[in-house]
Amino acid sequence: MTCGRTYASALLLLVAVLAHPVSPQTNPSAEATPEMSRLAQAFAGEWNTTETMERSRYFPNGGQRNGISHWRLAVGGTTIVGEGHSDGSAGSLDHLILIWWDKQAKVYDYFVCFKDEGSLCEIRGTAHWEGNTFVNDYAEIEGGKKIEWRDSFVDITPKSYTLIAARKEGDGSLKTLITTRSVRR
Repeated sequence: MTCGRTYASALLLLVAVLAHPVSPQTNPSAEATPEMSRLAQAFAGEWNTTETMERSRYFPNGGQRNGISHWRLAVGGTTIVGEGHSDGSAGSLDHLILIWWDKQAKVYDYFVCFKDEGSLCEIRGTAHWEGNTFVNDYAEIEGGKKIEWRDSFVDITPKSYTLIAARKEGDGSLKTLITTRSVRR
């Protein structure tokens, strides 16, 4: 699938999610595929979040944010939607995340919108499970060069999980830049 088709698919999915009213009568998890049910078991619900930013060129003084997030299955159980807001010394952040299963490619497609200093929406790579860790691999262009990043959702329990955002360094190692701890409300 080309990037243009993937992006167009993500935009159509975004329109469907935003146009589809949330109904307390429906149970999307009853219709969800096993791949989407696994995501819903891990993330669906209301969460309090605490983000810690390491000192780096992105956050020269480090930083933190506290906030909330909400995850739910949508569009008949085909998509999981994460929305949230946080604020603190690292600035205010609003986000929307859409994740859906690409049956043909056998990976999760990952779409994000952030409203902060950069404010953008983009396909953000693909995701997959590595054991009990949910991993989103993606690349960002920095100074004209493609830099690999990895978001890892680790220590997933019914009451909490941790998201580690890490950048691949020149030696191939991953350097953690942001750690977000989520605790069920």
